[in-house]
Amino acid sequence: MTAEQTSITDQGVIHPQARIGHVHLKVADLERAIGFYSDVLGFELTQRYGEQAAFLSAGGYHHHIGLNTWESEGGPPPAGTTGLYHLAILYPTRAALAEALRRLQDAGITLDGASDHGVSEALYLRDPDGNGVELYWDRPHEEWPRTPDGRLSMFTRRLDLRSLLGEAQGELQTPRVARPGTGPRNDA
Repeated sequence: MTAEQTSITDQGVIHPQARIGHVHLKVADLERAIGFYSDVLGFELTQRYGEQAAFLSAGGYHHHIGLNTWESEGGPPPAGTTGLYHLAILYPTRAALAEALRRLQDAGITLDGASDHGVSEALYLRDPDGNGVELYWDRPHEEWPRTPDGRLSMFTRRLDLRSLLGEAQGELQTPRVARPGTGPRNDA
């Protein structure tokens, strides 16, 4: 760790290369939403998760926009059922994500889930107002899972949090996960 990184960590400041990575929206009608983001805005459809979710991107990235009907199918939906599913903050390295997990642990924050998506590793939690937050890092592009014909093949598997924490500085503790193995974020 450099002197600058140590100073930043000591001040409790987020890693300077952390940034917002993608948005994942709850929608009432998946096909309508895909049409808007793809046909109107020009994003490319990169993958579908059956009839309930789709991922779109610009420039060949795995996804900049996620769309799902997991909690919002049908329309028009009642107030509060469409909109932001979660905001996602992209960390530059696995070690930086591990440090974020350590900070969550130190603050007593319970995770909603933790997943390995093949293209990335992600932590899911809620902010104090109940908004969904994803903290993640991307694997190198050449490590992304692909089908035999070269198409992107993301998945959702349980993330080994002890292994992730092994990348962070400091004492290892077992992270608290509210509902391990439940929901769309950490199945398989």
